[in-house]
Amino acid sequence: MPYAAFSSSNVAVVTGGASGIGLAAAKRFIAMNLKVCIVDVDEERLDKAAEALAAISDGGKQNLLVVPADISRLDEVRKLEKTVRDRFQRVDVLMNNAGVQPGSGIFGPQVNWDKVIGVNLWGVIQGTQVFAPGMIAQRSPGCIINTGSKQGITTPPGDPAYNVSKAGVKVFTEALQHELRNMEGCQVSAHLLIPGFVFTTLTAQGRSAKPAAAWTAEQTVDFMMARLEADDFYILCPDNEVTRKIDEKRILWAAGDITENRPPLSRWHPDYAEAFKASLNGG
Repeated sequence: MPYAAFSSSNVAVVTGGASGIGLAAAKRFIAMNLKVCIVDVDEERLDKAAEALAAISDGGKQNLLVVPADISRLDEVRKLEKTVRDRFQRVDVLMNNAGVQPGSGIFGPQVNWDKVIGVNLWGVIQGTQVFAPGMIAQRSPGCIINTGSKQGITTPPGDPAYNVSKAGVKVFTEALQHELRNMEGCQVSAHLLIPGFVFTTLTAQGRSAKPAAAWTAEQTVDFMMARLEADDFYILCPDNEVTRKIDEKRILWAAGDITENRPPLSRWHPDYAEAFKASLNGG
């Protein structure tokens, strides 16, 4: 069971841990008496996050490690893993959560594509490839959580680089869990976190107040922990506007583009607008 990895005094590593879902998860883990390493590129935010985490940790800064790193760079991920093991000797929970969304277009700037794919996809792949072997070798319960997105499943128009990166995270995490469950003696499991609309620095887009439709990062982590306890692989989060039932219908419609031989992204195609609407209403 993945929840066993969250035992007291175990070690969790959270990338993108200085804000948003990552920070909310780090707070939850340290409150559960885990030792926590948070990783981010923003050193100012890391410092603020470290103070907040130390304040709620029974062991203060003794149970906390803060590492500035760019997880799109393999050398920095390898250095990160060594730093964590030198300090805490083990890793039980890995949350590959760091993500960026500068915006992209099919023919948009290459730098945006490189940044998004580098952080959102390669960060997850490299984080797993560097940390997982040591976690498996411990022969104790371990948990890898990769943060995906509904945009990697229904792939709406407007930000193709982000969609590609998150679709890749989904496919990679599915393959990872298949590999782990067929590995003799392995007690590490993988899980795909699929947030709904969450109000974070990434999604704020200039807004200072949380929209009514959005969940907080804390609500998302609460849901994540409940579903990990239930041993879910796909942690499909609702929000204050979109229910699981709506998500299921959107996902099934997207898959139907293939099985029904419709145009791609038919949900946004004028010829299929009424049919999609009817599908949401049970038609």
